[in-house]
Amino acid sequence: MPKTIILGIESSCDDTSAAILVDGVMVANLTATQKIHEQYGGVVPELASRSHQANIIPVVHQVLQQCGLNKNEISAVAVTRGPGLMGSLIVGLGFAKSFAQALNIPIIEVNHMQAHVLAHFIDDPKPTFPFLCLTVSGGHTQIVLIEDHLKMSILGETLDDAAGEAFDKAAKMLGLPYPGGPLVDKYAKEGNPDRFSFPIPAIPSLNFSFSGTKTAILYFLRDQMKENPHFIQENLPDICASIQKNIVHILLSKLKKAAQETGIKEIAIAGGVSANSGLRNGLIELGEKKGWNTYIPQFQYCTDNAAMIAITGYYKYLKGDFAALDMTPLARWEI
Repeated sequence: MPKTIILGIESSCDDTSAAILVDGVMVANLTATQKIHEQYGGVVPELASRSHQANIIPVVHQVLQQCGLNKNEISAVAVTRGPGLMGSLIVGLGFAKSFAQALNIPIIEVNHMQAHVLAHFIDDPKPTFPFLCLTVSGGHTQIVLIEDHLKMSILGETLDDAAGEAFDKAAKMLGLPYPGGPLVDKYAKEGNPDRFSFPIPAIPSLNFSFSGTKTAILYFLRDQMKENPHFIQENLPDICASIQKNIVHILLSKLKKAAQETGIKEIAIAGGVSANSGLRNGLIELGEKKGWNTYIPQFQYCTDNAAMIAITGYYKYLKGDFAALDMTPLARWEI
């Protein structure tokens, strides 16, 4: 029986990634990151799409070489259709369409957020259905109920800013270079999380809001800097630790509420912010108190990567869920 070999393509933002999955097993996952955005303090969409154009062919070529595969052995190509930056999505989608058409193989559209959830099925241990997943990134914050690999529903989401954006904007206020979220985490490990306190937004149901959090941090730093211009430099670890504690508390309190309301004890996190040590440790501690089975992806599968696109494509391939070559990218696309 021939093997099922899926080529995954991810280009939703500023990472160009390709992966190979063979019969449901990940064998290679390569990502080209874009350093050019650091000098601008954030992702510049036009520069991102140009970098994808330069990177996508070499990345796919390298991942095939690493596996010792010929392109003619590929069963199907799975590609991110959205959500993401339109220009970046166009590059990945255009390449995937050409690749699939040239080889006369199916093309599979993948929802980027759904793929973050299914990153949990790349390696063991895997959650059992149904489970809850807190999906947190620079653009999204959602609590998702997963009943099957391809059956998901959003129980709660951010009403404005995402948790990852709150981390990055806080880092910018502190004068940290982009991407600042990981640096907040780095300095937080050295600080006292109880040194400073920030308000918790009173948002009903399972939804989130982080716009007020950003404003509170801004006003706090402004007031402190008036009294002491060197306040940030002298207190950076404690500030980072206190900010991180606040954001993690908001995330986990909503996740705890979702678990209580649904009675589900299989709990996961996914997305770029799931790489944050405060969130990872907080989930483990809360899980031990509540008797949950908790699941956290490997670091390489937290940020944008093609492995999660390939695993999602694999489950859709098994169901024969293929896309048309005339599909267009979706800047916004709900699960």
